[in-house]
Amino acid sequence: MKFEALMLRSLFVACLLVCGLVLSAMVNASPEAIRLAAAGSAGQLIAPTACALPPDGVVCPRLSNG
Repeated sequence: MKFEALMLRSLFVACLLVCGLVLSAMVNASPEAIRLAAAGSAGQLIAPTACALPPDGVVCPRLSNG
């Protein structure tokens, strides 16, 4: 009985350790997109006056109303 209790306790501790490591990895993760946005270099890929989508007047406002 003592061996089984020791095994269950060690399994619980191992599961807690793995869950803690996964949680800390998720909290401390810094994806490439966030790093680019924080550095300000992502805005240089597309010109600030250009719209990535066709100008339809809703998503990208037209500069001159014809």
